[in-house]
This record gives sequence, structure tokens and C-alpha cells, in this order.
Amino acid sequence: MKRVPVPLNPLRAFEASARLLSFTLAAEELSVTQVAISRQVRVLEDYLGVELFARGPRSIQLTDAGARLYPSVGRAFDEISHAAALVSRRNRPDVLAIQAYTTFAQHGLIPLLSHFHEKYPGIEVRLSASTQAVDFDHQDLDAAIRSGAGRWPDYESDFLAPIELLPVISPRLLKSAGGLRRAGDLRRITLLHSLARPDDWAAWLYAAGHDDTVGLRVLKFENSAMAYEAAIQGVGCAIGIRALVGRYLASGALVAPFALTHTLQDGYYLVRPKGRPESPALRIFRAWLLDILSHPTVDAQQ
Repeated sequence: MKRVPVPLNPLRAFEASARLLSFTLAAEELSVTQVAISRQVRVLEDYLGVELFARGPRSIQLTDAGARLYPSVGRAFDEISHAAALVSRRNRPDVLAIQAYTTFAQHGLIPLLSHFHEKYPGIEVRLSASTQAVDFDHQDLDAAIRSGAGRWPDYESDFLAPIELLPVISPRLLKSAGGLRRAGDLRRITLLHSLARPDDWAAWLYAAGHDDTVGLRVLKFENSAMAYEAAIQGVGCAIGIRALVGRYLASGALVAPFALTHTLQDGYYLVRPKGRPESPALRIFRAWLLDILSHPTVDAQQ
């Protein structure tokens, strides 16, 4: 059903006036003048072609048309207010909005969040994922996890983890490939690439002394999380980041066939705007995250 366009400011003036049965009280509630409320209501009446109020010397009453309109308009504004309250963080220091890369969110943060909520049940974490540059001026965020050298003029940053690259593969595929002893043996299997991190394989291969990529079979995915899942399923060998694949290595779902780990200059950082007061929730979350990532062998579920 096609929506009939209705002027919203006049509707707001009508709703307050009908609920309070007073232009004066409606004006006080909406922080405008009584004349402005009366004018907005008249705009709505002219638009609809009906009288909504019977105006007396010192009082107003709803007409039949106004009485039919008010319940639906009142419910609509109640729904809008309720929906806004669900997403609003105004005056709610216990709500914390964090953004991270998709793979870091899925493999680095989500496995740890149950531990955080058990320890701090009064803090609600709202985690979002994006590969785009963070914009604190236009996004409702307290902090974000980003990779880089840790030198951002507009951000305060805390180092979380290095970016340590290592190939990872399922034990089943490793066995069927006859083992991988040298980087050149990777020609026998498919290399799983992340389009979000297109240079990781080349960086590790160069560090391994094998910068010739001719003849290597490649399968590309949108992000590293998909490449890791494909590796677990035995599709090929992914280039992993130790901080994100550590639990799969510990469980045996993936293995690292080579001893070489290549560490990039960039690392993962928790960033927040300089000059913005740190909320109690963010201060607690930051201290918890730094502590738990500094003890990667600790089971986050304990």
C-alpha cells in the first residue's frame, strides 16, 4: 500500500496538542511558542482539509476528525520513541559500541565476549564489523580495532596484537598432499587468498625465500574469515594471522606446516578519538581486552 505523505512537524504539534488538549502545554513540551504550535496545527488542517480542533476562548477540544486521527498518530509516535530508545546510547554509560574488521570480530573478539559478559554483566557490548575507515565524527562508536603502525594523529591507540603470518591447513589435506616441507611444495595445493588482505601470501613467500608465484593455484575470498573456514574444510591452505587462528591450531582443526612465521610492521590496535572523555564502560573493556590478549594461552571461558 502506497504511503500518503503527511508533514511530520505539524503531526508532532497535533499529537502533543491532542494529548494535552492545550496548545500552550504542547508548546512548553516541544520548546516552541504557542503561536508556532497553533500555526503548525493549522498547516495540518489545511493539508487534510478538515478541522481537527474546536477552538474555544480558553480551551480546545478534538473534533470527530481529530478524535479519529489522534489514536493512530499517538501510537505511531510511541513506536518511534520506543524504536529510538532501543538504539539510543544517550545517558547509558553501560552501552559500549565497538567496531572491528570482519575477521577480527569473528575470530578475535566473539570467542572472548562470553568471558567479558560473565565478568561484567552490566555492560552491553554492541559489536559491528566493517573494512571501511572508521569515522568517529559520523559513527556512533566508542572505539574501533584497526591495523596499522599505531601512529594516528587523531586517535589514542593501544597495541593489541602483532600481525604474524603463517600458512594454515587442515590435517587431512596436509596428509593427502604428502606433507609440506618447503615453500615450493605449496604448488601441490590451492592457496586461499583474502581480497581484504591481498599481500599477505606474497609477504610470507618472500620471507620464505620463494617469491616466484608462477604456477601457484589460487582461490580468492572476500575476507580472511571465509579463507579460514575453507582451510578448515580442506579446500586449500590459507595464510593465517596467529592472533586469529590460534584457537584452531590449539584444537587441531588447523595445523601450521612450516616453522616460519613472518611478522609485519603493522599490528592490531584499539583506537579511540583523542580528546574525548573515556566512558567507564570503555575503560573497563579496554583494560579487560589488553589483559586477556596479553595472556593468549588463557582459556577465555574460564
